[in-house]
Amino acid sequence: MTQPPITRASIDAAAELIRPFIRETPIIEIAASDIGLDGAPIIFKLEFMQRSGTFKARGAFYNLLTRGGPGQGVVAASGGNHGAAVAYAAQKLDRPAHIFVPSISSPAKIAKIKAAGAEVHVGGAVYAEALRISEDWIARTGDMPVHAYDQPETLIGQGTVAAELRRQAPEAETLLVSVGGGGLIGGIAAYYRNDIKVIGVEPERAPTLRRALDAGAPLDVAVSGLAADSLGAARLGGNVYPIVREFLADALLVTDDEIRAAQRALWDTLRVVVEPGGAAAFAALLSGRYRPGASERVAVLLCGANTTAVDFG
Repeated sequence: MTQPPITRASIDAAAELIRPFIRETPIIEIAASDIGLDGAPIIFKLEFMQRSGTFKARGAFYNLLTRGGPGQGVVAASGGNHGAAVAYAAQKLDRPAHIFVPSISSPAKIAKIKAAGAEVHVGGAVYAEALRISEDWIARTGDMPVHAYDQPETLIGQGTVAAELRRQAPEAETLLVSVGGGGLIGGIAAYYRNDIKVIGVEPERAPTLRRALDAGAPLDVAVSGLAADSLGAARLGGNVYPIVREFLADALLVTDDEIRAAQRALWDTLRVVVEPGGAAAFAALLSGRYRPGASERVAVLLCGANTTAVDFG
């Protein structure tokens, strides 16, 4: 089957198709001084308010609306967020869903998947192992796979975040984005095409993007740490790599402690609870890993809030 092109035009068309099923998430500006920084006001895109709790509902709905048929089962492997999104989309579109998660997935995310009516299969220690188990299921059943990040439809759906933000904040010059397997940043970079600086941010203990860029190709990386359940893909997506190689401005690494500090700062300043993976992009700004110019307009994508933690201990 011919794969759809991952372009601004295809992403704009996807935004129209999925519009009835998702939320347009808001932006908010705060003074840099409110969080102890210098410079211009910071733009936050509050994508954690998306249906199912993360941006992944966008790719899930685009996949299910453009692939397979009514009643056909869908299968996803996930650290939790992608599974919750696919389960939610499958419920709304009346398709059975089987979601495969590793043992590191948080109880909050597993509960969200079950609440959407999907059957949850827990197996493997990390995402890559859950993915292999899901592939065995697909081979036996013929159910439709919905890959968390390395599938054109997934990238196109996630790229609709950029279509929305470009309209909401045309003044943004730089966008910081958390990275796991790369589906989100791949779709965003394909949309902006160097019109602004798109910068990926990863935990030091899950440097999938940084290692791929340094090596000149995706390669397997050992992953662990605070955000491993959402940013713990062991290998950057093959569909993602050529996009980020051409259109990404940089890839930065942050520590688990810096991610925790970003979570606390978001709670103290905005009174929002963001999961570790969702706070990684902000951690790069708060820690000084990324230092904007004096008047540079920086946007930060807060991409997920599927957590029950509120003390950040």
